[in-house]
Amino acid sequence: MKSAVIVFPGSNCDRDLAVAIRDVTGTAPTMVWHRETALPEGVDLIALPGGFSYGDYLRSGAMSARSPVMAEVIAAAARGVAVLGVCNGFQVLTEAGLLPGALMRNAGLDFVCRDVKLTVANSQTMFSSRYDAGATITIPVAHHDGNYFADAETLDRLEGEGRVVFRYAEPVNGSARDIAGVVNAQGNVLGLMPHPERLIEAEQGGTDGRRMFEGLLAALG
Repeated sequence: MKSAVIVFPGSNCDRDLAVAIRDVTGTAPTMVWHRETALPEGVDLIALPGGFSYGDYLRSGAMSARSPVMAEVIAAAARGVAVLGVCNGFQVLTEAGLLPGALMRNAGLDFVCRDVKLTVANSQTMFSSRYDAGATITIPVAHHDGNYFADAETLDRLEGEGRVVFRYAEPVNGSARDIAGVVNAQGNVLGLMPHPERLIEAEQGGTDGRRMFEGLLAALG
């Protein structure tokens, strides 16, 4: 599986994501600086990492969504290439129009950094195929702007089309309908606020995040 991790000014989880992909797939991803205008040829997976790109100025992810490389990410997604956006990466995906909705300030206006319980709402995507539908898993969060918002019509459509992939099993940040992760209509773009790359090895406290990358390897490798 050929992969790439996009690095923005202020990304701070790019290496974590790269290590997770390397350890699960056996192949290190190419690190792509945001000002590049091309992606590696034949890339199967593009990952947008967490962090605070551009210091979260304007809105989280708003400036990064206009980075030169994002035109290529958008084009690749349209061709069916898998795209995973984690935390700030999720924010970038919404700002770039690849996913609906927006990520707002947490309801409590606090930075939330802890393990949380997630419910697998849809196990039929390439990102969630190694989980059982309805299962509860543990994945860490670390965000200040993770409150997912969309209008009622959009939320109903996401629900009806099975595009809500992960939900918070407990109150975390005020997200509408406890949404933690959604996919696009084609099912090849996932935005997820929690950090699966932080639970890859037992020494990290668990391996629930590993199964996401194993599923991607099975689907794309």
